[in-house]
Amino acid sequence: MTGSDPHGPGWRRVRRGRGFGYRDADGSPVGDPRAIARVKALAIPPAWTDVWICPHPRGHLQAVGTDAAGRRQYLYHPDFRAQQERAKHDHVLAVAPALPGLRRRAEEDLARRGLGPERVLGCATRLLDLGFFRIGAPGYERDNGSYGLTTLRRDQVSVRRDRIHFAYRAKSGRERDLVLTDRTTATAVRALLRRPDPGARLLAFRQGRVFADVDAARLNGYLREHSGTDLSAKDFRTWHATVLAAVGLAVSWPVAGRSPGARRRAAARVVREVADYLGDTPAVCRASYLNPRLFELYDQGVTLAPALRNLAPGDGLGLPGTGEEVERAVVELLTGKGC
Repeated sequence: MTGSDPHGPGWRRVRRGRGFGYRDADGSPVGDPRAIARVKALAIPPAWTDVWICPHPRGHLQAVGTDAAGRRQYLYHPDFRAQQERAKHDHVLAVAPALPGLRRRAEEDLARRGLGPERVLGCATRLLDLGFFRIGAPGYERDNGSYGLTTLRRDQVSVRRDRIHFAYRAKSGRERDLVLTDRTTATAVRALLRRPDPGARLLAFRQGRVFADVDAARLNGYLREHSGTDLSAKDFRTWHATVLAAVGLAVSWPVAGRSPGARRRAAARVVREVADYLGDTPAVCRASYLNPRLFELYDQGVTLAPALRNLAPGDGLGLPGTGEEVERAVVELLTGKGC
């Protein structure tokens, strides 16, 4: 694998009849059939313009183009993507042991009075932990009308007793309807909904006489400070998805372990169930959030089942299925230190 620079010499895609041709950095046609086959295999969307193509088959970045919305898009080498996915899951496994301490700090901050930054950020952390939210970005709200935790509006949230109801459009236009039950968090969210401030955002803290919105940078800063790691909001979705899948695979094994076909069907069912929790498609869930090591171990008959049998009644396997004893067992399973 070699580094590739889209600002350096590369190939261009040009219209040729009803299809495309390719020219090298000197403007000469690319005629090598193997090179053309490689470029076609990239499946660069026809609507992309200003397309740059890496001339080297082992370049980490294979193509760049501008989509119909004017955004630059990138196509990476499959080996590079796999490398990045491994690094992501290794990172999540490294920061997962810090979650119990972070949760305790968030609970302490949630117990504060008023709507100072500590209580609101503690509330945001608890919501991330319970609701599998994306963090949100103003650009997605502006361009796509989609929302994440830090961009949620007050009119997309309601509270009844200890139940918090969220109804909003998430990434890719998927409508998300979510109910969380947590008394302390519901109390804080109710205060946020009733605050004397005209701002539309749900998450905002008092700063002197005004309220300031919580953005992704501030929330990630809180997570890093109080976990003592490089934890970020996106790690919550990846980690909880992996834990839920580990539990689902373990529960399925007594029946699914009888044949390869049964295992494939059970694994597909688990992925669908986790995708429902995330509000994503099964394909995105499997590719972006689930540690592939889980499925490798599953095919070998290695699951979380022994650890689950040893859990005390209070350790919890209910939704979202991420009790700390379960999480510890998943870390041990995936690092080879248990099960």
